[in-house]
Amino acid sequence: MKVTIHSVAQEAGVSTTTVSKVINHTGSISEQTRKKVWEAMKKLNYSPDVAAASLRGKRTKAFGLLVPDVSNPFYAEVARSIEDRSHDFGYNVMMCNTDNDSEKEKSYLSLLTSQRIDGLVVASAFRSPDLLEEMLDKGFPMVLLASDIPKLSVNTVTVDDYKGGYLATSHLISLGHKRIAIIIENVRSNTARMDAFKEAMLEADLSIPDGYIVKTEATIRKGYQSGKKILSMKERPSAIFASNDLLAAGVLQAAKEVGLNVPQDLSVVGFDNTVLSTTTSPMLTTIAQPIKLMGAKAVELLIGEMKEEKTNKERLLLSPELIIRQSTAKFNTAEK
Repeated sequence: MKVTIHSVAQEAGVSTTTVSKVINHTGSISEQTRKKVWEAMKKLNYSPDVAAASLRGKRTKAFGLLVPDVSNPFYAEVARSIEDRSHDFGYNVMMCNTDNDSEKEKSYLSLLTSQRIDGLVVASAFRSPDLLEEMLDKGFPMVLLASDIPKLSVNTVTVDDYKGGYLATSHLISLGHKRIAIIIENVRSNTARMDAFKEAMLEADLSIPDGYIVKTEATIRKGYQSGKKILSMKERPSAIFASNDLLAAGVLQAAKEVGLNVPQDLSVVGFDNTVLSTTTSPMLTTIAQPIKLMGAKAVELLIGEMKEEKTNKERLLLSPELIIRQSTAKFNTAEK
């Protein structure tokens, strides 16, 4: 089995950050701790990665941030939150858009590490987790935000997507809607939102007809196209749950184009509670993610990993909230 910096940290009973500091002769580490680390390395026959050691040799007071698309208001607001909290600690942020493309992920990781960043926030689905695992094995400080990769031992900040999906669907059911469709972004985090949708529908003894589940990309245009497709069905739904505000905004456009009034003829629920949700007409009922808190916690965990003696990784699961606005209403019993 490959011996990694995690193996050394576990053997010595310290954090990977501490092992990295010992290897690079940085930070304030007691002689006793240094001795434990070197003894663990000797016992496990561990040879430090020279390139990694060089990389961590000098602080640049800069973090890297990977997002899939900053034109998505959710990630724009996440980036602002991370930047604000980083500045509180005296750090700058270098942001890259990955477009959920594995080649871009690899390229940007190479770019950011060449710039000698001190840590990394990954707010992206990330198609190549092995690349992150390699960096973690070298003791590189990292936090995942809004996306969990269970196989990685890494600090993580996420929202309870299942609870959010359940809140959205239950709200529509409580309004008397029985024909409810879902438009969902095809990424890992949204799987829990769809699972919750199915569970809430099952508990209410409501069926999900073929065509009522659409997986697509997170853009207003895709929301519009998906909405047009669903609303053209012979037995169209009376409500649609869109897994983010961009998709929901597209559904509003589609409803208007086919002559439906929201919310009298169609109720729509989004997810995220970005600034977009208050600029649509009507304003969106949506599931609020605590975006500012998410960004702040991610930075705090990153700083903590760089400075503190922690061997266990934290997985913070924050709670979402239903925000009721003008895009949902009781089912119109005059409809068939």
